[in-house]
Amino acid sequence: MPISTTDQLFNLIKGLSKSEKRNFKLYAKRTRSASDTKFIRLFDAIDSMEEYDEEEVFRKFRGVSKGQLSNLKRHLYTELLSSLRIIHKKKSIDIKIREQIDFARILYGKGLYMQSLKLLSRIKGIAKESNQDILHYEILEFEKLIEEKHITRSRKIKNKVEDLIYESEERNRILNNTNRLTNLKLKIHGLYIKVGHAKDEKDAFVVRDYFKSNLPDMSSSNMTFFERVYLHQSYVWYYYILLDFEKCAEHAHHWVSLYESKEIMVDEDPDIYMRGIHYLLTSLYGLGKVDTYLKYVRKFESFHEAHKSDLNLTSRIIYFLYYYSALIHKHYLQGTFSEGLELVPAIQQNIELYRRNIDVHRILVFNYRIAWLNFGEGRFSEAIDYLNEIINLKAGHLREDIQSYARLLHLLAHYELENYSLLEYLERSVSRFFEKIEDKNKVQGELLSFIRRQLKSRNIPDFALLEKTKKQLDKFKQDPYEKRAFLYLDAGDWVTGKLEGLTVSEVIRKRRGT
Repeated sequence: MPISTTDQLFNLIKGLSKSEKRNFKLYAKRTRSASDTKFIRLFDAIDSMEEYDEEEVFRKFRGVSKGQLSNLKRHLYTELLSSLRIIHKKKSIDIKIREQIDFARILYGKGLYMQSLKLLSRIKGIAKESNQDILHYEILEFEKLIEEKHITRSRKIKNKVEDLIYESEERNRILNNTNRLTNLKLKIHGLYIKVGHAKDEKDAFVVRDYFKSNLPDMSSSNMTFFERVYLHQSYVWYYYILLDFEKCAEHAHHWVSLYESKEIMVDEDPDIYMRGIHYLLTSLYGLGKVDTYLKYVRKFESFHEAHKSDLNLTSRIIYFLYYYSALIHKHYLQGTFSEGLELVPAIQQNIELYRRNIDVHRILVFNYRIAWLNFGEGRFSEAIDYLNEIINLKAGHLREDIQSYARLLHLLAHYELENYSLLEYLERSVSRFFEKIEDKNKVQGELLSFIRRQLKSRNIPDFALLEKTKKQLDKFKQDPYEKRAFLYLDAGDWVTGKLEGLTVSEVIRKRRGT
């Protein structure tokens, strides 16, 4: 199998677990002669490196040309995947079914048509039960090919061939519907990446019209498992863009419930199940439903406890990202920011563990969330340290919302530290940044305006100015298109804290009566 860069091989090796490395060595010894050990030596050489070093490899393989080394890498890459396939077919039903289809093709090629049909008939039921719709369709088409080209006993069984044709047509209909739904998912997700959340009624109208014009006309009465899941996923994104967290939570709940009603699907596809819980928690956080939120955090923990030994690397990373985000949001909701800060060592440890596999954007989102925990606990210098990680990164692809809120929070942290000599410069810098971006809102504008007016005031803090700002922010809280701003940076709680001499975390606990 061709690979474009050495990084792919290096990252594959570094991502192997101890048991996968051990199994690879056993596999290689079983399938290769004792003299054919170069690719195993290459594996050991790369596995021992912290960073890939081509010169070190050539020192260990004297006399090997660049072309020969390239072939050796390609060979090692293929052998690693073959070894992993054997391990993962025990855990992945689709790999297991594909292997059985391959066996059926081998039997067919040997002229053993009836044996091939018998094997296909057996795995067809497994494919249907596990909702492997594409593989199910592939099996049906293979059965039809055999029935068409060869004389079998099927014609003697009443309606056998007719049933096969009907089943194939029905599965084709399901695949067409599934294709339309996955296309809708991609389109609505692409719309979010392009325009973000709806900023006003005009945006909302465009989103509604776009979604309705692309929504397939389907009957819910005979939808398959994945048709239902994909439909709810599409609605989750749709309502998320519209900031309708009630509807978003409703469809995320249906999504999660579908998996829980069919336990085998949680085992087979834990990633989509975890994403469902993540979007449900995100919606509940937006609604401020603390008790329900805590219930699903516990459910997430129970899921992990029951399945952690079966999760692959991708699933473990997804769990880390979603679970620790959920825990941080839990502390935001409860006002227990100091407890939230106790999560930081574990978060940093996991980031280091998965650094090769996590996009820098994910890391910076954690930095922002940790900065808000520090800010809300009155640890402003520590907040600035985390915010500088975001502000100083030269990454044009980083989402504008993270950049803008990081700069705004950075400005407020310096205000809290009474770094007044810096404030005027920082305010101009933040204002210039906001002039360049499209994703800005009234809350951000009001906070910038507050800092400008505060700089001109003789009183610091100016309580009359704070009162005026609080009234304006309270008004914005009633605007459905401004609610997102308070999820990133709860300016209302910060201003209330300034007026009452409390930290943000204390304001939240006081409101909750805890």
